[in-house]
Amino acid sequence: MGFDLVTIFDALHDIGDPVGAVHQIAKTLKPDGTLMLVEPMAGDSLSDNLNPVGRVFYAASANTCVPASLGQEVGAALGAQAREKKLTQVLNAGGFTKVRRSAETAFNMVLEVRL
Repeated sequence: MGFDLVTIFDALHDIGDPVGAVHQIAKTLKPDGTLMLVEPMAGDSLSDNLNPVGRVFYAASANTCVPASLGQEVGAALGAQAREKKLTQVLNAGGFTKVRRSAETAFNMVLEVRL
């Protein structure tokens, strides 16, 4: 048995041990299952994020997301500006091999993640 679909909405960056969390998700999915990951939009470089939305996300990250993660075991502190490149590294370390941005808005990116 296993799940066809697991979703995470705006939360992975707040988890103290995101690699451990996605590893557990990978174990619950069917071999052809999908993790749908929705995270705040962030570019891979600082200059990509110097816009009104990015500035708000950096402020939220510094005041809420990072302290929430640091207060947990491991304390990875990805923050609201986790970036697709960093999220892909976390997902790969948790056992996933395929990561694709399937949709985006000015505020969020949607990643389709598979084993």
